[in-house]
Amino acid sequence: MIDTLIDQLNLMGTEFVRALPGIAIALVIILITAIVAKVGVSIADKAIGKTELRPSLRTLIKTIVKIGVWLFGLLVAAIVVFPGLTPGSLIAGLGIGAVAIGFAFQDIFENFLAGVLIMIREKMRIGDVIECEGIVGKVEHITLRETHIRKLSGEVTVVPNSILFKNPVEILTDKEQRRHSVVIGVSYDTDLDKAAEVIRKAVTAVELVDVDKGVDIFADEFNSSSVDYLVRWWSGSTPRAGRESKDQVVRAIKRALDDAGIEIPFPYVTHTFKERVPMGNEPGESA
Repeated sequence: MIDTLIDQLNLMGTEFVRALPGIAIALVIILITAIVAKVGVSIADKAIGKTELRPSLRTLIKTIVKIGVWLFGLLVAAIVVFPGLTPGSLIAGLGIGAVAIGFAFQDIFENFLAGVLIMIREKMRIGDVIECEGIVGKVEHITLRETHIRKLSGEVTVVPNSILFKNPVEILTDKEQRRHSVVIGVSYDTDLDKAAEVIRKAVTAVELVDVDKGVDIFADEFNSSSVDYLVRWWSGSTPRAGRESKDQVVRAIKRALDDAGIEIPFPYVTHTFKERVPMGNEPGESA
């Protein structure tokens, strides 16, 4: 057994020595591949830099170039080290192992494919403010596996691409402007036509409101203590622009209603008792 083991070790040593030139050439090929990949990405970056492609699509193209160069270089290096290996046999082997790999790395491949599709589609660009699954923030970076979203409070949320691809995504900044709204209540003894006109003049006077797109004033609901108006207007699409315009609109409406003598009521509560409630210092009661 010892002689057999020694013979096997000698054979392995001999085969390793014979393979050393191939391994050295393979290492050189890998080094050249790294250089070619870097140069290829640089060339692709300069080529697409003259176009109007989206940043995410540019990233995708550079990634595909890099992966393609590395796959080709590794294939050549493997054939050099294992002369009996052919591209056909390697592809066949990869096909057999792809099923097991697919099951083992299902989530990784799912996020990878989702990242490719997200980069290809036109919507949701870097810099857009989005909302998805309770996450609201600005898209800062898109990779093949994940997307970085900067929340409005400053934190970065790393979201797997499959979540953004499989769930509805609301893009708040798809256009430069979007519609904002606020609910304003007036007392029941108010002339509703007059109140609507006062509110309209106040809103249209706000600088941040796009009057050309119109201002909507709807008597919307009979509330417990007021008749509520739904006021809608167009302004900037970013969250900050929306808050700024809403702040000015609310201030303007409050000021205009006060000047017109129109009450913005607070909830009234009326208590009714089955029996008479005695009050202090009534006849027959001691002080």
